[in-house]
Amino acid sequence: MRRSNLVVTVLSIVLALLSYTQQVSAQSWPTKPLKFVVPYPPGGGTDVIARIMQEPLGQALGQQIIIDNRGGAGGSIGTDIVAKSPADGYTVLFTLSSHTINPAIYPKLAFDTEKDFLPVSLVASLPQILVSNPDFPAKTVKEIIDMAKAKPNSIAYASVGNGSPGHLAGAMMATSAGVSMTHIPYRGGGPAVTDVMGGQVPLLWVSIPAAANYVKAGKLRALAVSTVKRSPIFPDVPTMAELGFKDFEVDSWYAMFVPAKTPQAIIDTLYQATTKALADPAVKEKLLGQGAEAVGSSPAQLGAIVKSEIVKWKQVVKDAAIKAE
Repeated sequence: MRRSNLVVTVLSIVLALLSYTQQVSAQSWPTKPLKFVVPYPPGGGTDVIARIMQEPLGQALGQQIIIDNRGGAGGSIGTDIVAKSPADGYTVLFTLSSHTINPAIYPKLAFDTEKDFLPVSLVASLPQILVSNPDFPAKTVKEIIDMAKAKPNSIAYASVGNGSPGHLAGAMMATSAGVSMTHIPYRGGGPAVTDVMGGQVPLLWVSIPAAANYVKAGKLRALAVSTVKRSPIFPDVPTMAELGFKDFEVDSWYAMFVPAKTPQAIIDTLYQATTKALADPAVKEKLLGQGAEAVGSSPAQLGAIVKSEIVKWKQVVKDAAIKAE
């Protein structure tokens, strides 16, 4: 046998063995704990939803799930960590819909939202809620707009970060009303909620789980929700559309992604475990208690959502002239 043919044969055998090893590894996955990177600090909506899923999903997989909070840059820091992690299924990105907004806000992300990740499943969907410090003089959205018209840029609103659904909701509110407001980006819902309760910032657009308990305790006042339907846990809080803001809709979805090149068998196993966890009535009840609806999806369905929303939010960001502060 010629030397060149021998080299080709050996390489073919090595590649075949490598492929077989990867297939066996994927089929036996998982054999150790998983790390869910939440790209926001503890206490925010993404963290709350992730922790609701932590135990039931771990039980479905037969392994412990560890939550690793890596906040900053509107979720981009933690997302980048996952993008650069081994594609072995043991590092999972648990994030919210900022994932499809950030490409429009940050033109030089360290990762490619579509190419560097593979979709696993949607988990839940819920509205953004506009809350205020109870002592803030404006008690309604109309009164906020009137104050903003009287003194442009005198009113600030917080969000969990640049490019977050709350950031877009606040920008759309100001643009629709023809007023100027100041956006204060935070590293997550927990810190933002704390500062609004403390009076450092008067208003906050945030996902319901981050604010629900404080609204119920009277530490925050709920003024509006961002979806076309009212929240089941805050049925008395009007939608922005009901308040005269035409075509106003910003929802938050939570989903899981893994690094590109993760074997399909691993993705399928994680997707099936997620579907099983979301079918549990106790999990659905816990999500609903946070104002969230369980909305699992296939990897393909989530991939289609990512693709369409990247296009959608680029246009919204352009129309509202939103920039990273």
